[in-house]
Amino acid sequence: MRTPTLLQSLTLPPGAHPRGQVHLSAASGLVVAGSWLYLVADDEHHLGALPLAAADAVPHEALPLQLHRLQPGELPHEAAARKKRKPDLEALAVLPASARHPRGALLAMGSGSRPNRQQAFVWALDAAGGLAGAARAVDLSALYAPLRKAGGFADLNIEGAFVGGASLCVLQRGHQGDARNACIQYALGDIVDWLDRPDTETDRPPPAPSRIADCALGQVGGVALGFTDGCALPGGGWLFSAVAEDTSDSYADGVCAGSAIGWVDAQGTLRDMAALAGAPKVEGVALQGGRLLMVTDADDPGTASQLLSMAADASWLA
Repeated sequence: MRTPTLLQSLTLPPGAHPRGQVHLSAASGLVVAGSWLYLVADDEHHLGALPLAAADAVPHEALPLQLHRLQPGELPHEAAARKKRKPDLEALAVLPASARHPRGALLAMGSGSRPNRQQAFVWALDAAGGLAGAARAVDLSALYAPLRKAGGFADLNIEGAFVGGASLCVLQRGHQGDARNACIQYALGDIVDWLDRPDTETDRPPPAPSRIADCALGQVGGVALGFTDGCALPGGGWLFSAVAEDTSDSYADGVCAGSAIGWVDAQGTLRDMAALAGAPKVEGVALQGGRLLMVTDADDPGTASQLLSMAADASWLA
């Protein structure tokens, strides 16, 4: 079992949140870009940004999170209505430089678990990893449709994304009703080219997955573990976070019975998985130097998401 260290709660400056919250409560999809940490929250229209220095700050001296709008409009305040209309942005990845984005870009992806959750946002980065310009919306319905049919994911739920070598990897999350977890790979050049297509070419078909690899994660107390995020390792493997959430579909929330961090090697073999003490509902992970940074989602608007850290194992970095 591993015990993460709390670095800070994800607080917001006064007046920054459209509903007046003083914190972010549903953090997911964490990445490092230059001197910034970026994250998405599954029930917001904003991207969160935090100086990387926050990971080195003295505990309890939290740096406030910055919010950057991804799409216009406001979500309802009432919980059920908000859940129904939210974009459910769960996955965040850093894309490499391309003709359209010479300094790279962030890719935020909806889960695909409902028709209104099939949108992505691409946001260009500058040389320091800062945001440049404004976010651009991309319809993912054509990318996701084959995963439901040929891929066999009737209850699609994309929860993580990362660039690993020459692939964009997206993670399908299992649950009690369908415990199948999978890493779905796309040729990186093909997917970047499709995402960067001119706005007049929205009907260009997306690339097909180059590989779909199932990953059996097991259970905690009879509750199936499901992927929540992933990040690449230097040697070609990858790390993932997983939680055992007691729910039978991709829409309803449930009690978190346990959480874990796992390691998949460069050959695609699950090598190790360790439970996290206290069962924090980790939904975003990013490797930074010799440590793994994590963010949590408490499924409670009144509870702040947390930024956690733990030392990376030497075997991960070999």
